[in-house]
Amino acid sequence: MSHVTTGGCLCGGLRYAAAGVPDNAGLCFCADCRKASGGAGIGFMGFSSSALTFSGAARQYVSKSARGSDAVRNFCPVCGSLVFGGIVGTDTDHTIYAGSLDDPAVFVPQIVIFNRDRPVWAPLPAGLSVFEAMPD
Repeated sequence: MSHVTTGGCLCGGLRYAAAGVPDNAGLCFCADCRKASGGAGIGFMGFSSSALTFSGAARQYVSKSARGSDAVRNFCPVCGSLVFGGIVGTDTDHTIYAGSLDDPAVFVPQIVIFNRDRPVWAPLPAGLSVFEAMPD
């Protein structure tokens, strides 16, 4: 049996389950992630869309990513919690936001992206690969 990571919004209306280990995990300090989270940045975990199941209603907010493509953030229309990124049924992978995890201990960041935008008051955990912008 593979490991399943679960999570969702504050009110429980928007949920997900991800099978297996994430393809990547890290911290993003870009301006979009700071504004969307209301904090220093966002912890994220990337999963293939085939590993994920979603339940409940989601609303989307679309902005331009650093690469110029659309960045789609999904949030609960009831409580407003930011839960995941990507378009279900279209994208081949999705970003799960670490703040939405049922068990926050499963989040083990490996990288930092957009470190150039990290607030001076936000410390970095030791041992992470740090990128000043989006890595290639």
